[in-house]
Amino acid sequence: MTGKRSAASHTRVAALEVLRAVRRGDLADRALDRAAGALPARDHGFVQELVYGTLRLRGRLDHILGRRVKGGLPRLEPDVLDVLRLGAYQLLEMDAVPPYAAVSQSVELARSAGAARAAGLVNGVLLAIERERDRIDFPGPGDPLAHAVAWGSHPAWMVERWLARWGPDDTLRLVEANNTRPELYLRLVGITREEALERLSAAGISATPVEASPESLRIEPPTTAAEALAAVPAVVQDPAASLVVRFAAVEPGWRVLDLCAAPGGKAAALADSGATVAAADLSFRRLERLRQNVARLGLGRRVHPVQADARTPPFREADAVLLDAPCTGTGTLRRHPDGRWRVDAEQLDALVALQRDLLAAAAPLVRPGGLLVYSTCSLEPEENEERVAEFLELHPGFRNESPAGAVSPSLCGAHGHLVVLPQRHGFDGAFAARLRRVA
Repeated sequence: MTGKRSAASHTRVAALEVLRAVRRGDLADRALDRAAGALPARDHGFVQELVYGTLRLRGRLDHILGRRVKGGLPRLEPDVLDVLRLGAYQLLEMDAVPPYAAVSQSVELARSAGAARAAGLVNGVLLAIERERDRIDFPGPGDPLAHAVAWGSHPAWMVERWLARWGPDDTLRLVEANNTRPELYLRLVGITREEALERLSAAGISATPVEASPESLRIEPPTTAAEALAAVPAVVQDPAASLVVRFAAVEPGWRVLDLCAAPGGKAAALADSGATVAAADLSFRRLERLRQNVARLGLGRRVHPVQADARTPPFREADAVLLDAPCTGTGTLRRHPDGRWRVDAEQLDALVALQRDLLAAAAPLVRPGGLLVYSTCSLEPEENEERVAEFLELHPGFRNESPAGAVSPSLCGAHGHLVVLPQRHGFDGAFAARLRRVA
């Protein structure tokens, strides 16, 4: 019994360490990878569920906790608040954790975090939540902003933008989509869908085709990404990202510059379509991951990693340039739940300025007659349609061009851009514009 309690405490300590790293500005997936390296493999799933679930439902948990902490949550030390969030998530969302364990381990975690004085508060608040779990109330959908912030667990500034653009029904569907656990998708490389399905079936792995994205397969639980990748040549990639490459519709034999390439999924897909790709990224660490993916897929002759800053790219003209720009990532909040708490309106403004600079740097790299493909995983018009409209105004030598038949018309916006929305299409959010250089 003592050994089990000790192991359980170890996983919760790891979860708290990840939340601390996120508070310092680290990305949750990177912090989780570091934490997982110090844990037995059997504990990885538990810690991931606890961390991602707590981040995903942080707003909902705070609504519940805020009504049970005298003086409100702002008075709590950050570690104590995160201990309460972790405990409340276990109580309300993790059926495999007995309530007594969720409470007692949270009290122990508070003590191990140096907040022994808060142990009584943690115990009392979590016991109250367990007693009152059937009487917890939230604002209803009739007040869509309050409902999306409290029950939907999204920041108010983000919800207000979506309500103004789409109205309550679409916004609440988007919030619900963001709170679902993401599915596992593969983008096949160098193999037909039929052959991949046969190999996966032979390995005991269930998979289904994705109608909108012929190169994609949905991998059914409980298969892990590592197990699926061991069976077929592919990259883990949501269909929304795969659709960006289909929409780009580059021609076989073209020389393509991928200016923000890591971890390399789109570069691999471009190479699979017959292009030769210079895959650039500023981060050496991220570029190393790209190199590993390229080597695993046997694409060393078609994908050439280059460490470079996309604001000052050291390249000559190419047939096509893909600028998959850094963005707020509001289209991928179900995969990166920490993103909703990390991004704010000021960061949106800073990213817009960066995207403007990156587009200006990319334009001269496109040969006459070539293509500039601009993409993001954002839902925000400032990062998407408005950036393209401004670019075309400043660069009259480019025109907007939608590739005929590359993707379903249902995935194209008013100007022929690729627009994938989680609440309508069931995938991550994505945007892409295909700009032809005519002069």
